[in-house]
Amino acid sequence: MAEPIDARREAAAGRPPRIGAIGWVRLWSRVAMMALAALVTVPLHYLWRLFRLHSPWPRIFLGSVGRISGARVSRVGTPLKRNVFYVANHLSWIDILAIGGTSGSAFVAKREIGASPIVGWLSTLNRTVFVSREDRLGVADQINQLRDAIAENWAITVFPEGTTTDGRSLLPFKTPMLKVLEPPPEGVRVQPVLMDFGAVGEEIAWIGAESGRDNAIRVLSRAGSFPVRVHYLEPFCPSAISGRKAIAAESRRRLTEALEGVLGEPLRPFVGHEVLAAG
Repeated sequence: MAEPIDARREAAAGRPPRIGAIGWVRLWSRVAMMALAALVTVPLHYLWRLFRLHSPWPRIFLGSVGRISGARVSRVGTPLKRNVFYVANHLSWIDILAIGGTSGSAFVAKREIGASPIVGWLSTLNRTVFVSREDRLGVADQINQLRDAIAENWAITVFPEGTTTDGRSLLPFKTPMLKVLEPPPEGVRVQPVLMDFGAVGEEIAWIGAESGRDNAIRVLSRAGSFPVRVHYLEPFCPSAISGRKAIAAESRRRLTEALEGVLGEPLRPFVGHEVLAAG
């Protein structure tokens, strides 16, 4: 088995992971446990919904799948429960499990995920709002979906970088999905959320030309566990800031400050898969 940094370079360059027999056993064992978690929590979720009760089961399912995947999630700070727009940095699909498991948040996700037979269906249980960045004519409809979600007092998470990075960088924030905060619905607050994978961030991160399937194989076949800290930073009132660009800038400023504090050094420019592969 290659060393983690070598395997990471291979993955970023789009080359499938090299998995030994023990790795495959580990992967399929985890997949089986995830299926069992779904078999337990999904019927209970529908039962809760049948009686019009607030269902905790999507949150429990996401937290369980995160732990099965090897993530040992800890929460730092207090997430707001209602009327909140989480703005988070993004390293991996593990982020969704960690944030969902610690807060119960719904998510904004790519429309392609919604088209996936199993993952898409499971995502709907957690009230995911599916959007297409390429569908510029449909942005207004997507904004309306977000407004409806906030009106129902959901917590919603967006990843404004628009892609995943390596845990030591922050890309510029894209602002179209923040248009729902122009003007902000009454009572809604913005809470920046920092995803911190510590020393394994670069190893776990899903970047470069690696496919989602290959990333899942690589993470689920990995030996041992890894720490994930979800930092819920101090929320702020978007009505006190003028416009989505200013809201994005303030969120990014707070995340930058928190990430630099965790790393103990300034952020670096994002290292793309070409540099990793050549390294």
